[in-house]
Amino acid sequence: MKKVLLCLFTLPALFAGAAQTLTFPSKDGITITADLYMLHDSLPYMLLCHQAGYSRGEYKETAKRFNKMGFNCMAIDLRSGGEVNGIVNQTAAEAKKAGKSTEYLDAEQDILAGLEYLYKKSGKPVALVGSSYSASLVLKIAVANPKVSMVIAFSPGEYFGKKLTLKKEIEKLDKPVWIASSTDEKKGCEDLMKNALTGDKTVFAPAQKGEHGSKALWKSNPSYLDYWMSLFMFLDND
Repeated sequence: MKKVLLCLFTLPALFAGAAQTLTFPSKDGITITADLYMLHDSLPYMLLCHQAGYSRGEYKETAKRFNKMGFNCMAIDLRSGGEVNGIVNQTAAEAKKAGKSTEYLDAEQDILAGLEYLYKKSGKPVALVGSSYSASLVLKIAVANPKVSMVIAFSPGEYFGKKLTLKKEIEKLDKPVWIASSTDEKKGCEDLMKNALTGDKTVFAPAQKGEHGSKALWKSNPSYLDYWMSLFMFLDND
């Protein structure tokens, strides 16, 4: 996607509009709540997935900036989560009410449902964005999946214990990947991606300490501009 930097600073403010809240079923029938930040059908789509204990509100600030980069965005509530930025995770509440398990791996079906929703809507591959445990899930989902165009993963890691070894799961990953981490997490992220097939991968951490998860892009993070610039460069080459 060329001219990303130019678009970021020149697109009119009206492109960063209010989100439309919508619902659709997960793979097991649980209702997923999502916020759609829509620009135009002709533009590519991003699916935004939050970290542990959070909700779709994790992207309340950053989704609008992704809009300015030329992406339609949908931030979803996963069943493993809580509340952030004043937005309660409705999918998690639905899952608990129905007596469903809300472990990290259980949320994979919610991401797959969101991916399917956007793929059917656009007919084009979708960019997956994940944060912490969901960053690991989007990497796993992207392996040999033609409905995924690229992956943006904030602080992925081995979060699943004996149930899954992510490093082995993603050995055949061949999509463009941009990974962000704190400085403490960078070595682990580099090791995680070491055997992946893709030749188009970036593992970034700022000179300062940085942040865990997609909070790295929040203005409250002192090094947020460093993360954004690295991400801009990645997107500008894809």
